[in-house]
Amino acid sequence: MKWLIPAWENGALKPLDKVDVHRRGLRHKAISIFVTDGDRVLLQKRAAVKYHTPGLWTNTCCTHPHWGEDDMDCAERRLFEEMGIRDLPLQHVGQIEYRADVGDGMIEHEVVQVYRARATGDLPMKLNPREVQDATWVSLPVLASAIERTPARFTPWLQIYMREHTGMIFPELAATGPVA
Repeated sequence: MKWLIPAWENGALKPLDKVDVHRRGLRHKAISIFVTDGDRVLLQKRAAVKYHTPGLWTNTCCTHPHWGEDDMDCAERRLFEEMGIRDLPLQHVGQIEYRADVGDGMIEHEVVQVYRARATGDLPMKLNPREVQDATWVSLPVLASAIERTPARFTPWLQIYMREHTGMIFPELAATGPVA
């Protein structure tokens, strides 16, 4: 079954096949979620069976809405489908657009609605092994340092988020200076 996502083709938003969109590098809608506990963020390690960027660490959850799906509904759905997390109040913090090579001839050119949620380190989770092979809490300074030392362990979009959008995603840290 093809997963149709909202993507722009010839200037119009259309329902297009997700894999085809990535092969063609078309601009498309996406969702990213960051669950935090103080200065820590919950990361997931993408499952080895993912069709791009398998086995890399990334933000708590990210996906593409189905054609016609509301962004917040999509975020809540995928947080449960990937991480087994339910009923966590999400806050929309902004929009990011980026373009990145994700390997195997695929390009992510995303217009991303970014969401945050606050939780505690004992947050109940049930990881979906088809989506996520591991999860961990990490402090933002440690994450920034790890990305700088070993960027190949992290998804391209997480690297972009941390390098260019930390102030928007984590505004409470803006007053304390750079994360790294």
